[in-house]
Amino acid sequence: MEHVRVAIVDDHEAVRLGFAGTCADFGFELVGSAPTVNELLDQIGGKDCEVIVSDLSLADGSLVQENIERLVEYGAAVLIFSIADKPAMMRSALRAGATAIVPKSQPMVDLAEAIKLSAKGAIINNPETSAMIDADSLFKEANLSAREREVLSLYASGMSLKQVAYELNIKQSSAKEHIDRVRVKYAKLGREAATKVDLFKRALEDGILSGDLL
Repeated sequence: MEHVRVAIVDDHEAVRLGFAGTCADFGFELVGSAPTVNELLDQIGGKDCEVIVSDLSLADGSLVQENIERLVEYGAAVLIFSIADKPAMMRSALRAGATAIVPKSQPMVDLAEAIKLSAKGAIINNPETSAMIDADSLFKEANLSAREREVLSLYASGMSLKQVAYELNIKQSSAKEHIDRVRVKYAKLGREAATKVDLFKRALEDGILSGDLL
């Protein structure tokens, strides 16, 4: 058993009670349990909470994205524990920063395992989460800034960093910083961009470039 500090927000009392039993079974410390995000944050304010388990839709009519953003801002990993029948809401939760989705139809041992992984900062690649990400094009977009796109376009087309800097009237170190950030953004999406050829491919895929290398 692993000592993990957890909390749950779900408007069904039976779910909260069942979760309390799961915490006892797996040695988790339950630091908060409430039907709304407002009530939960009041309960756990100032406490060290590593993982928060949340339902998608709550009876108070609050918005999913706002709820997840507030829970993530608290500093905990957020797991969605839901019947998982609302794809749009699930995608919204993941975009807001939720770590993964665990359907309520799955055994509680699966939820417990997801809690352990989340507490360690591990990536949870279960079918439900992967399906939502694959279906949402926003997860594939690197969201590059205008300047990052400019630098990428020139650098990936064949220019050196020195040439890019001259062309854009910026320092060479600034051009390198932009490329480094571009690489990080693509890496976070699982889209490898370690080499110049990789960057060329990413630029082609995202419509930043067309044609061949210079």
